Amino acid sequence: MWESGVVTDRAERQTDGEGDAVGDGRTGGRELQVLGPLEPPADLSRQPLRAPWNPLDDTEDGRQRSPERPTKKQSAVGRFVRTYGWRAYALPVLLIITVVVGVDAMRAGPTPLLDNPGFGALNPKIKQSGVIGAPPGDGKFPADLPLGALPQGGEYAETGAGTWHIVPGGTPQVGQGTQRVFRYTVEIEDGVDTSSFGGDAAVVKMVETTLGNPKSWTHDPRFAFQRVDNGVPDFRLSLTSRDTTRKSCGFEIPIDSSCYNADLDRVVLSEVRWVRGALAFDGDIGSYRQYQINHEVGHAIGYHSHQPCENDGGLAPVMMQQTFGTRNNDIAALDPHGVVAPDGKNCRFNPWPYPRG
Repeated sequence: MWESGVVTDRAERQTDGEGDAVGDGRTGGRELQVLGPLEPPADLSRQPLRAPWNPLDDTEDGRQRSPERPTKKQSAVGRFVRTYGWRAYALPVLLIITVVVGVDAMRAGPTPLLDNPGFGALNPKIKQSGVIGAPPGDGKFPADLPLGALPQGGEYAETGAGTWHIVPGGTPQVGQGTQRVFRYTVEIEDGVDTSSFGGDAAVVKMVETTLGNPKSWTHDPRFAFQRVDNGVPDFRLSLTSRDTTRKSCGFEIPIDSSCYNADLDRVVLSEVRWVRGALAFDGDIGSYRQYQINHEVGHAIGYHSHQPCENDGGLAPVMMQQTFGTRNNDIAALDPHGVVAPDGKNCRFNPWPYPRG
């Protein structure tokens, strides 16, 4: 609305009786005058632009404003599409692609995790004859052996009867076994006294917990294991005396080692190494026994080839001959024509196929 009392500057001419304009000496002939109420301009379009306080008040032309139509509540899907635009349609497609890739990866087997050492290629046919994992070379070694020498330690059986007895008992299947379930027995050579390291039950416990560990071969969904004590197993894990181990593994050598003898379906575990371990393991007998099991079982399930140290300072592959050392130069010295090159690489001992699984 229009307000009164607006102060304006208005010039009034005052005369001195002779028609000349005079001032009061302060405003230069002009003086301030308070005007009366102002009338609004006839042309309403010239009014100042301003929004009405209440949108529902009467309009300028007297018509009543109608309230706005109520907004229809939008569904969750609609809000999602409105918020993300074209990406809302791309997300379902990406989800489908992810599922397809994941299913395909499960069929192909697991990809080794970052920083996990490799373990070579899986042979499509499991070895049916011969010795796998025999000590390298021709059995002729220098007297001053490298790390393959036997550490100091407890007593072991030099000879045994050449026969084995099955430790009674079994376990449920461990692992998925999408391609193969391996049934195995745990056996002790007659003449081997296990009382100094916990008895036959302790040997069984070490085997079961090692193969059942998610860092072992059951990390791969293709494989599963089940311990049995009857029938015909796929292989036999056999703790074996020093002399019988050398005969079963093919060489009479000054280096004690385990092996897998496919002719006997037997994973031959050297009892002297079970007791003494290997220098590369720095006295960690438990880790060496886990390595001993995983390495030889690896041969039995199809990993036939030995591996070198891959990354200097990294973990050794489980299929590396860590009993003889974790330096490529040491193993190459034992077997100059083997798969390991003397490239100076040195790994840290490792008993697991998937140590970071």
